[in-house]
This record gives sequence, structure tokens and C-alpha cells, in this order.
Amino acid sequence: MSLVPSSGAGDNGPIFAEVEMAGESSASTVRATVVQASTVFYDTPATLVKAESLLAEAASQGAQLVVFPEAFIGGYPRGSNFGVTIGNRTSKGKEDFQKYHASAIDVPGPEVDRLAAMAGKYKVHLVMGVIERDGYTLYCSVLFFDPQGRYMGKHRKIMPTALERIIWGFGDGSTIPVFETPIGKIGAAICWENKMPLLRMAMYAKGVEIFCAPTADSREVWQASMTHIALEGGCFVLSANQFCRRKDYPPPPEYVFSGLEDDLNPESVVCAGGSVIISPSGAVLAGPNYDDLGDIVQAKFDFDVTGHYSRPEILSLTVRDHPTNAVTFTSDSERTERS
Repeated sequence: MSLVPSSGAGDNGPIFAEVEMAGESSASTVRATVVQASTVFYDTPATLVKAESLLAEAASQGAQLVVFPEAFIGGYPRGSNFGVTIGNRTSKGKEDFQKYHASAIDVPGPEVDRLAAMAGKYKVHLVMGVIERDGYTLYCSVLFFDPQGRYMGKHRKIMPTALERIIWGFGDGSTIPVFETPIGKIGAAICWENKMPLLRMAMYAKGVEIFCAPTADSREVWQASMTHIALEGGCFVLSANQFCRRKDYPPPPEYVFSGLEDDLNPESVVCAGGSVIISPSGAVLAGPNYDDLGDIVQAKFDFDVTGHYSRPEILSLTVRDHPTNAVTFTSDSERTERS
């Protein structure tokens, strides 16, 4: 089951769970919130206004940690193929990408500053899914902010899925952070990255206690993956997804869902949400929930995948955590010294 939205939230709004977080570095009890809401597509300023409204609602309920869906700022272009077929890209597709690129944000940049100010204003740890613009390349990223209003860092999706690869670049090992905070060690993997065992292993090795999983996958089987990660990593898993109807995207012909002869009804659900918070014991935490459903220390007693339940002499993982560049310049003197 998924968490039930709080009273009055409807399909779009915060989902709450109050959980015991008795880990090595965490506070005893943390009120965690995942937001299930849609982007204002092609309108980043309006999306930021919506984000603040949702954040204010969560904070009014005592939230200390708030997780937003994948690509909430910038938008998840569900159903679009950007005019791409093998060997060809249409003019309309290029125009679509131009508008999508314009909706993305620079990191750092003014939108990041605004998100940081929101986190500080409402005194929350904020985990926000964004489309990051780095020159002409876009990345699906997660940004982290602390309650003092400081930007902590980012994670770039290292493996875009299927057609996402035509619009998003690939992150590298330099942005797989796990941040130590007063409420626990927080990290994130985005959508189907969560199906990459070695990425999960890297995060477990860094001691992640609060595993954030912003996603665009609303299938019922997604919860099975989240439950597995909670059990495997002995961590809390917070997965936030958008709830979107056709009317949340621009109407045709500006925005077209590919592969359909007729456009969808404006009320048609195109992403059903399914946001969820799961405890290290694998229990779904319907919020607010005050039961002790098993803390991190208890979970690690049985199954510590990077500790006593590992065999590093047989199986090990090496993570290259430095930035990678397509072009590297060296001076003539350096080349001479190496020759």
C-alpha cells in the first residue's frame, strides 16, 4: 500500500509519517514527509511558487525532512519523444527541447538560492528533484538543503532510462553523496537507478540511513523495489512521485503524448503517484504513525551488506568518485616531462 495523503491534500500534496530513527547519527524521532504533486510544466517560476506552498504545508505539520519527486523543478516530460526516431529528429522535437532546456535550472543559480531560502525559512531538510542545466547538457538531479538555508550538494542520475538518454546526460561518481545530518545520514538514488545493485552498495558503504528515492515510476511493483532496498540496506526509504493528469501538461499541439492516435482526456491520470515511506524492517509507514517499527541498529544486527554480511575477499566494489570530463587539457611542459 501507499501512504494516504494528509487530510485535504487530495492527489497532490504532502504525505506524512512520524518514525523512529534510532540510528548512529540520527535524532530519536523524525517527522518525514514525501510530496506527491505535479510540476507546472514549462513554467519554472510557477513551480517554485507551488513548491513553497507545499513546503509550507509540510512545515505546518511539523515536518523535519521533506522529499519532492524526480524532476519536480523542470518537469518530467512523460509521453514525449522529442521528435526522435533512429536517424532523424523533427523540427518540432528540437523546439520542444529548447523549451525544456529553458525550464531547467543552473546549479548553482538563482533557483537554487531560492530553494535554499525556503529550506531555511521553514527549518526543514529539503531533498528536491530538479532538471539541472550545465551549458547545453541537462541532468536529472537531486539537490539537498539543510534547515539553516544552505545548499549541501547534489546527486546527478548516473543512468537515465530508455528515451531519457536523448535529453539527459549521465552523472558520474563524483555526485553520489551521503550527507551526515542531525536527523541521520541522507542520500538519494533516482527512479530506476535504484535497480543498480552497485550504486546501492556504494551508498550502503557510506552509511546511508535515510535513502531518498524520487521517482517517475507509479507501477505497483515499484513498492517491492523500495521494500527490498529498505531491508537490504537496513535504512528508511522515502520515495516521492508526481501525481499528474493530462491537464497538468500543455494542451496539444504544444505538448503531444506520442504513440496515441487521439489525445488523452484532460482528466486522464498519466502518473498515479504511489509515494511511500518504508521502515528498515520493510513495513510501510502510513502517516502519521507513532509505532516503533524497527530501527536502523536492529536492522543491521541481522544484515549488514557492507559489514559482517559481505565477502570482500571474493566480491568487492571500486567507485571512481572523481569528476570525469570529455576534454582534458595539459600543458606542453607536462607532456614533455611525461614523455
